[in-house]
Amino acid sequence: MDFRRMLMATAAAGLLAVAGAMPAHAQGADQRSGWAFQVALYAWLPTFNGTFNYQLPTGLGGNATVRADSNDYLSDLNFAAMIAGEARYDRFSVITDLMYVDLGAGSSRIDSINQAALPANPIGTTVTGSSDTSMNATIWTLGAGYTVARGDWGNVDLFGGFRLLSLNAETNYTLSADITDRRGGGIVLGRAGRLSGNEAIWNGIIGVRGRITLGNSGFFVPYYLDVGAGDSNLTWQGFTGVGYQTGWAGVIAGYRYLSFDQGGSDLVNKLSMGGAFLAVNFTF
Repeated sequence: MDFRRMLMATAAAGLLAVAGAMPAHAQGADQRSGWAFQVALYAWLPTFNGTFNYQLPTGLGGNATVRADSNDYLSDLNFAAMIAGEARYDRFSVITDLMYVDLGAGSSRIDSINQAALPANPIGTTVTGSSDTSMNATIWTLGAGYTVARGDWGNVDLFGGFRLLSLNAETNYTLSADITDRRGGGIVLGRAGRLSGNEAIWNGIIGVRGRITLGNSGFFVPYYLDVGAGDSNLTWQGFTGVGYQTGWAGVIAGYRYLSFDQGGSDLVNKLSMGGAFLAVNFTF
């Protein structure tokens, strides 16, 4: 087991130890009047699938389309930092979620060369050698909500807000042959090189979130779903799992999925991220 795996395993054990040290009485949905605040520290271990359109480096116009897939949670995760919070006054709430992830994908390939005013030129497997893609992304969500229903069974909140994806992507590649300009002339892509780009994507979102309590056990099922558009044709995010809450502290484990669909020739044509999620939250 390498150092990164040991670090993740230690963090997970620490979170579970916090949960095991909690007081024994259970709490249902929070129905307190006045102000309440919650902070959650969490670890999300996503893999990603993406299609990126890099501007051609030769100044000839057009772009190179790269498909990248990451399928190993830990070996492809270089770094991550994540925090979420909520401020609530009676039924009104403000929520925020901020994360930074640095991911790599050993499985990627240049799919096509798209020169201006010419049809896409697919790159065959006989030309593609090898490539690896990495990306680092800051994702920030901010929203305001209202509790439309609550009781001993749980709660339902409706909310609206925005999500920002600020992303840098880079692909290092080698080819078995140069890619030449189909209009005649020079080389579009040499046999080895680097493609890179960055983009900031803003979207408005609406959604529903809450929890369903499981009797008086202290266990509950959290749920979250949002959908939106703006710079994206479509973005959506979903999460569910199982949690345990008692008094001022709780722990949640589950699965989270996040998707962006840009279309066109934007850097991020499509991007999806999904993986296991583990969090501790503190209410005060």
